Amino acid sequence: MSENPAPIIQLIVDIFERLGVPYLIGGSIASMIHGVIRTTMDADIVADLRADQVEAFVNALAGAFYLDTESIRDAIRHRRCFNVIHLATMFKIDIFIPRWDRYLREEFNRRKRMVVTTAPERSGCVASVEDTILAKLSWYRQGGHVSDRQWRDVLELIKIHRDRLELTYLHQWATELEVQDLLEKAMHDAA
Repeated sequence: MSENPAPIIQLIVDIFERLGVPYLIGGSIASMIHGVIRTTMDADIVADLRADQVEAFVNALAGAFYLDTESIRDAIRHRRCFNVIHLATMFKIDIFIPRWDRYLREEFNRRKRMVVTTAPERSGCVASVEDTILAKLSWYRQGGHVSDRQWRDVLELIKIHRDRLELTYLHQWATELEVQDLLEKAMHDAA
């Protein structure tokens, strides 16, 4: 994607905030906000959208985004993912309806308000750098250790934030998420 996705993501964030939907920006966009320079074709947002908010959400996006109301309702019912596509740029945003567990609750508690777009400056809730690393390690493992992009993002995040990482938190959750071996390798490779 040649165009900056930040204003598109900000549109979604603004709607979630207006509707009172708890959310966090994760994935590659979180990596970029945390300082990793890269391009991406989509964005990942975890959002606890409720069935009674669907109509207002759809109405707010109508015309600017491709979306399917029934797939949104189905995703909420089954706690799965749905996507919306910005029509002018074809930029896709995957919206994950959370299946709340202990880790996801912790991740939401640790999300940070950070600048998403700069012209004008606007902010949103972003996964912490530690949680972004953990998520990328999990995706890397689930993908059979073949995603060079995920691995590079992890290494860059560690290099950029090495002196500020909450290592106790990282190691605790890496063990619980069964990615401790990958975290240790990444810490070594990023040195």
